[in-house]
Amino acid sequence: MPKICVFPGDGIGPEVVREALSVLRTVEEVAGGRSFETEEELLGGASYDVHGVPMTERAMGLACGADAVLLGAVGGPKWDPLPFAVRPERALLGLRKNLGLFANLRPAKVFAPLLDASPLRRELVEGIDLVVVRELTGGIYFGEPRGIRVENGVEVGINTEVYTRPEIERVARVAFELARKRGRKVTSVDKANVLEATELWRRIVTEVHDREYKDIDLSHMLVDNCAMQLIRHPKQFDVIVTTNLFGDILTDEASMITGSIGMLPSASLGGRVGLYEPIHGSAPDIAGKGVANPLATILSVALMLRYSFGMPAEAVWIEEAVEKVLADGFRTGDIYREAPGVRRVGTGEMGEQVRRAVRKQAEGAVRNIVR
Repeated sequence: MPKICVFPGDGIGPEVVREALSVLRTVEEVAGGRSFETEEELLGGASYDVHGVPMTERAMGLACGADAVLLGAVGGPKWDPLPFAVRPERALLGLRKNLGLFANLRPAKVFAPLLDASPLRRELVEGIDLVVVRELTGGIYFGEPRGIRVENGVEVGINTEVYTRPEIERVARVAFELARKRGRKVTSVDKANVLEATELWRRIVTEVHDREYKDIDLSHMLVDNCAMQLIRHPKQFDVIVTTNLFGDILTDEASMITGSIGMLPSASLGGRVGLYEPIHGSAPDIAGKGVANPLATILSVALMLRYSFGMPAEAVWIEEAVEKVLADGFRTGDIYREAPGVRRVGTGEMGEQVRRAVRKQAEGAVRNIVR
């Protein structure tokens, strides 16, 4: 039986993970024989409060021994005063590194019922369907030397942007392969006019393209221009591939274009075990109030079914169920706008509506097969 390691995490993490797992159980009911074993463990601030570390050896072992990992969110102001080495976010970085998850896929798609939730004009966002492939285990987040020290009586903070040829080649291939299944267009984002590390990035991405992927339309864009173009003309993008730091920033920007950061899932791939999580944070200000949007975590389960378990049809059931629920007017607070037929609901009610819609999607699929 496939095994999923579940880290609910901090803040709203346990709430949204609960609804996502409930949707997965609904898929089990209607998928005909597919079932999953799940095991939960503490991670992040919740782990630190109990064990004094953001990730225990047992937690890491569970993740390595699973077939996929589902994560809620980690961190929060409560743990900000902690030493850097034991902050909750170190657990997430450690998971990515130890599981070999070098490619983070973050789709940004505008659901038609949420066109008015975007801060941009309808004509700019209608039809947006892009994916950012973010390099995840290299770059400035992991480069050495790093740290804070005193030099000649002055405090100095140091972080180092480092990329190697193999790191760039493998993430470029992920982007090109993904583009072959989509619009056959890749935009590589760098700062090659200033940073030597990304000058190397641009050259190697070009080499991989010219050697292996000439059927893909490749273009290069400086990161500051890309940030502007995501606002000016977001529909020009299909697949964006970029560095760890730039991807971290650009994906949050893309999420707001779609209406809410609470709507975007992600998949971290590269090793044997994939990691699936919403891109939003732990939102401690609303934790425990039952108002968090679970849709990004539910859609992360859809990505998990597609990429880790080879269940694309069931992934589509979830994605179309989310679209149906939104079309029926159900909204959590982050995507709510007062309008006829629109109803504000909490975390649990949103999850229940998705579960009902998944059952209907599955029933419709069965009827089509019978016909």
